[in-house]
Amino acid sequence: MRSATYNTFGKPTEVLSLGDSPIPEPKADEVRVKTTLASIHNHDLLTIRGQYGFKPELPAIGGSEAVGVIDAVGDNVKDLKVGQRVAAASVQATWAEYFVASKDMVFTVPDSLDDPIAAQLIAMPLSALMLIEFLDLKNGQWVIHNAANGAVGKSLAMLAAARGIKTINLVRSADSLKELDALDIKNNVNTSDDDWKDQVRKLVGDDKISAAVDSVGGDSSNDLLSLLGHGGTFASFGIMSGKPMTLDPTNIIFKQAVIKGFWGSKISQEMSVDNKQRLIDELIERATNGNLKLPVEATFDLTDIKKAVDGDLQSSKNGKVLLKP
Repeated sequence: MRSATYNTFGKPTEVLSLGDSPIPEPKADEVRVKTTLASIHNHDLLTIRGQYGFKPELPAIGGSEAVGVIDAVGDNVKDLKVGQRVAAASVQATWAEYFVASKDMVFTVPDSLDDPIAAQLIAMPLSALMLIEFLDLKNGQWVIHNAANGAVGKSLAMLAAARGIKTINLVRSADSLKELDALDIKNNVNTSDDDWKDQVRKLVGDDKISAAVDSVGGDSSNDLLSLLGHGGTFASFGIMSGKPMTLDPTNIIFKQAVIKGFWGSKISQEMSVDNKQRLIDELIERATNGNLKLPVEATFDLTDIKKAVDGDLQSSKNGKVLLKP
């Protein structure tokens, strides 16, 4: 089968190539899926660089999320059948014509969801929904987050709004503001403005910010912490700046802030099937009724894998880049 493979860790455009791999056979508790569309996520690219929390054995096939059709099931699989259309995330080797996954990581998707939505329904939106519950956010509370124009950031804003939770969405440019406005996301602030913190305080008014989500690191971490309300929770989600978090102990001590790390993939893998199904049912509902919008930047054939993972495209995209095996 065709697959996007790499033999060493490194820059994706340099180490990835179109390969010919054996079609995998499902184990007793696994299914095999014929891939329709697969997503390209930042964590996939970090994995290929060898910079993620998980390192596959080499040689490896890229990818961790896809939509497709089951074409084989293991002996112990009872609730999933050949021919069912399914989505899977937090799995491995989806950038190929076929991949195998544990039966507990595969979920059926209705025909009402198009393939481009189903191909990116779980990983980032599920992370956002798990993050909302991880922070124990309730109707009417405020959460502030940076890198709000990323896939998780956009999903977080839309899913939180659907639950009645108010978000303050921080971005770093006027173009990023336009991205959020186009998705009808409210309370967006450009941190390039000198008075951006005052803008945040004006939005919140007499309320307090119950939680903060940091995807950037560096000085941006303390900016969020300085705006967090007393007794609030600060979640470290990512480190896009590549710099260690800078946190003023005064803010931690006198706000009595709680600092937590969030790794969506690990939480997803450890979550019960029933609980995850509950969240995925919500994602399907939100995507179907238009509360959750998942734009696509481009779709590439697997033969164009180097173009699909190009750094300029990935850094400037306004939606998800997909692969068609």
